[in-house]
Amino acid sequence: MRLKQRLCICLAATLVLLPALFFLLPAPPAPSLHTFTGLTMGTSYAVLVNAETLPLPRQPLQAQFEAMLEQVNGQMSTYLPESELSRINATNTSAWVPVSPPLMEVLLAARQLSRRTQGAFDVTVAPLLELWGFAPGRDFTVPEAAQVTRALHLVGYEKLQLDTATSSLQKAHGNMSLELSAIAKGYAVDQLADYLEQLQVANYLVEIGGEIRARGVNNKQQPWQIGIEQPLAGQRQVRRSVQLHNMAMATSGDYRNFFEQDGRRYSHAIDPRSGYPVTHNLASVTVLHPAAMHADAWATALLALGPEAGYTLAVQYGLAAYFIMHHDEGFREKFTPGFKSRFVNGNL
Repeated sequence: MRLKQRLCICLAATLVLLPALFFLLPAPPAPSLHTFTGLTMGTSYAVLVNAETLPLPRQPLQAQFEAMLEQVNGQMSTYLPESELSRINATNTSAWVPVSPPLMEVLLAARQLSRRTQGAFDVTVAPLLELWGFAPGRDFTVPEAAQVTRALHLVGYEKLQLDTATSSLQKAHGNMSLELSAIAKGYAVDQLADYLEQLQVANYLVEIGGEIRARGVNNKQQPWQIGIEQPLAGQRQVRRSVQLHNMAMATSGDYRNFFEQDGRRYSHAIDPRSGYPVTHNLASVTVLHPAAMHADAWATALLALGPEAGYTLAVQYGLAAYFIMHHDEGFREKFTPGFKSRFVNGNL
C-alpha cells in the first residue's frame, strides 16, 4: 500500500504542482476550456470542462464540486478526527458498527480487490503505515521485527466483516484501523465525473491527487493527453504520453515518498502481507480502467505485487497496465496488450 505520488499539470504557460502525472494541454487554452481548481483530501483537485457554455453558472458549479469533495473527505479521511472513518478507527470495539452507503461501496470494492490479489491490497494496513511513519503525525522509523509482528496481528482483510443488508462492519479486533488513501481519491474523482455526466457534459477531465478520469476531447478536439513521469526522485521528466478517452488513470511509484536510514531506502509501498516495504525493482505502475476508484486501487496492488506477479495478475484480469522497472542501465518497461494502443507517438 502506498500514499500518492506527485505530479504536475502544464496549463498554458503556467506550471502548477499537483499530486502524480503530467497533463499536457493545448496552450494557450481556448475560451471553451473552463478550469476549476482547489484543495481537498490533503492534496489538490482540478476539473477541466471543454464546452462553449457551462451547464451551471461558474460559482455554483465549483461550490457543488467542493461540497461533494467535502462529503467524501468527511466520510473517508484519516486526517480529520471527526470523519466517519476516523470515528470507526477510534472505536475500540468488535461489535457491528453502522457504515454510510458511500463508505460501504468503497469497502466492498476494496474487499473484492483484496481477494483477487490475495491481500496485496488491504485497507487494514493502517497499523503498518503508522509503525513505519507513513501516517499523519508519525516520524519515519525502521521498527523492530517484534513490532512488525504485533502490527500484523491487526492487519488482514479477512479480519474485517461487511454486512450489506445492515450496512455495517465488524472488526475482528477492536483496535484495528483502516486506511483508504489508495482508493478514496479515485472514488472522489468518479463522484465528480458522474456528476458532470448527469449534467450532460460531454468533454471533461477530473483529477484529484494524481487520479484522473476523462471523457470526450480537449479544446483542440483531440483526446486528453497525459504524460507519465520518469520515476526519478527530485526530477520532472515525461517518459511516455498516453491518450485518455472515456477512461480513468492512476499511477503508483516508489520514488517520491520514502526515507533513508543507515544507507538504505525504505519506500512507502508496504506489502500488507509481510509488513515490510517492498524490495523488488518495480519503480512505478500505471493502470487504466473505466472507473478511477478501481484504477487507483489496482495501481497500488500491482506495485505491491511487483513486476512479475503484478504483470501476471494484470493480464489475468485484462487490465491495461504499464510497468517501469529499475535497471542497472536506468529503467526497463513492459505493458499489457490493452495499454500499448494508448501511447502517443512512443516517447515524447
